[in-house]
Order: sequence, then structure tokens, then C-alpha cells
Amino acid sequence: MTLEFEHRGADSAFVDRVWRGRSGGAEETMVSAARTCWHLIVSRKDGKLLAGLRGPELRATTAPVPPGTEYLGVRFALGTVLRPNPAALIVDGYEPLPVTGSGRIIIGGEDWETPTYENVEQFVARLRDAGLLTRPRLGDEHREAREEAPTARTLQRRYRALTGLSRTAVRQIDRANAAATMLHAGRDWRAVAGDLGYFDQAHLGHALRRYIGRTASELRVGETPEPMSFLYKTASSPGS
Repeated sequence: MTLEFEHRGADSAFVDRVWRGRSGGAEETMVSAARTCWHLIVSRKDGKLLAGLRGPELRATTAPVPPGTEYLGVRFALGTVLRPNPAALIVDGYEPLPVTGSGRIIIGGEDWETPTYENVEQFVARLRDAGLLTRPRLGDEHREAREEAPTARTLQRRYRALTGLSRTAVRQIDRANAAATMLHAGRDWRAVAGDLGYFDQAHLGHALRRYIGRTASELRVGETPEPMSFLYKTASSPGS
């Protein structure tokens, strides 16, 4: 495996994770696990800068990895909205962003300094201060006492409009990522299934194939057949 990743947390309520990677000298493919959040992805190859937004993904996919490329990724927290490009419009998709000749990214009609692994928080703060990046409440917003409470259907529509996904899809994807993380760490599938509420091995296996693109045995350390995106840990109640 010549595709190397490292990642860190972020000192921002808008950002879930920051990652960077570098591909080796040979053409590769990688498996990208399903995910509930959208990403800003910046890549450089032979001095050329590319930038774009990758939306939430409802199933695992296989993607080519060009050789000799450096990547920076910003995984935004669930419910974070980039006003010119809401997540609901890029589910299972990719939206390229224009870049200037001087290497700046154009968002919302303005050009911004391209972030680095070290200064993502400052980049995000500038977008927030410009009103381009927001994070509305995903649940029932505070209301005056005289207002009628929204229906469950209204709340679900609001949730999907902000995230691009249903609450059920978020729970299923988060649970599969949690299961894959536990299996990769060496947990037995029976313990994983019991902890996360899968009915049996078949139920767990179906979720892993759909959302992670791997079987339980392939997730064991050293047995993954090709590079894959890093798995993310979830809260004790996935999808909450």
C-alpha cells in the first residue's frame, strides 16, 4: 500500500476531521466508505491545484488514485452548510470549485487562500465570518411558546435539507463505520453485532459490504486487499 493518510481533530464546531495523504508512484484504486458528511478536498499534482466538494455517500465506492498526488481533506461536521453548495445537492456526487492562477479557491464568488493541514480552522473561521458557512440546529429549533410545534414529517424534511440524508441513513452509515472500526481493532464479530444491535452475522455482513465495501475478515489488520479511506469513530450511539 503506497497511499498514506494521517488525520487529526479540529478546534472548530464546524469540522469533524482534517486529513491529508500522499499517493505513491503507481496508479492505484481505493475503497471509499459511505459517509454522512461532506468534504472539501484539495489536491496537488505536478504543481497543479484542484479543489472540490465531495458530498455524503450512501454506499461504498471504488475510486482511482492518481500517482504522485498530495491531498488535503476537511470533513465537515454533520449539518454544516456551505451556502453556495448545500450537501443535499451533492449526495453521491462531486462539485469542482474554481481556482485562480495564483492558487486560491473561489467560493461564493470570492477567492480564498487555500487552506493547509495546519490552518484549516482559520480558513473555516473566515468562511463563517463571511456568512458562507453555517451550522443550523438539526433538531427542533427553539420556538416561542405560542408557535405550533412542527410535525415529525416537517422535522425530517428539515433534517434532509440540511444534511442531504434521512436520519435512518445517517444511523445506518454511522453504525457500519463503528462496526468496521471495532473489527479493524480486532473485536470478534459476535461482540460487535451484539454491541451495535445487528441481528446476526448475515445482517452485519450485508451492512459492511454496502457501506464499507469490505467483509469482516478483510477488515482485520493486515488483510485489507487494497487501500481504503480511513474509518471514523462514532459516538456510543451512532447516528445520534
